[in-house]
Amino acid sequence: KRIITCQNVEQIIGQTGQYLKCFSVELSENSLWITPKKNLIRMLKEGDELTLYDAKLLHELEFWRSPAKFNPPITAIAPGETWMKVRPLQEGDYDRGFLDLLSQLTSVGNISKSQFLMKFAQMRASGGYYVTVIEDTRINRLIGSATLVLEHKFIHGCSVRGRLEDVVVNNTYRGKQLGKLIVVTVNLLAQHLGCYKMSLDCKDHLINFYETLGYVLEPGNSNAMNIRFDGPKDQPTRERSVTMSIAANATNPVDPS
Repeated sequence: KRIITCQNVEQIIGQTGQYLKCFSVELSENSLWITPKKNLIRMLKEGDELTLYDAKLLHELEFWRSPAKFNPPITAIAPGETWMKVRPLQEGDYDRGFLDLLSQLTSVGNISKSQFLMKFAQMRASGGYYVTVIEDTRINRLIGSATLVLEHKFIHGCSVRGRLEDVVVNNTYRGKQLGKLIVVTVNLLAQHLGCYKMSLDCKDHLINFYETLGYVLEPGNSNAMNIRFDGPKDQPTRERSVTMSIAANATNPVDPS
């Protein structure tokens, strides 16, 4: 199989040095960074932005599978307002306030655009990160986000476990079911990608919310423990969290009504 190195790619596409600096590895022709369906070269020639994952996946999600109740009904493809768009994270989202949005959830730090692009490229190359966002297209700003992280296992027949991370909705857009929408979208995405279960850590006051979306506290296995390594001294201490999970084959989901 022919191997494309970063140097080869630079000779072909020229204007993407910010991505090439991120890698010291070699990329195969069908890698997750250069996909056969819509590869990097063609996207750049068309003036498109790189997405973290294939947006077509969102069209394949079956919202009827979720125990969550939406009133009025909404989905990732029809989020309730014509100016809303649910999509994968894109390379240009640094300028659409992605980090400002995350700062409503936790401390982000002073991250430069080059740092953002480097992390974006690393996540895209790994194939295990599915950051999904909601955009207000009227003002080109992100108003919601959640991340699916895939954990590949040897257990359960070399299966995959999903983890829900970094769920946030802009404070000024509350009451539009966006928190529920972004979480359900990521849940269904995990199921569509073959995860045998989905897990999250949450604060105590959010337990009821996640239970309405199908998550359950596992008896004897609902404690979250962490070890924190040395970092900036001004980092805030997190509140106690609990671990919840939703099984892909759950037969008795919680009905929020």
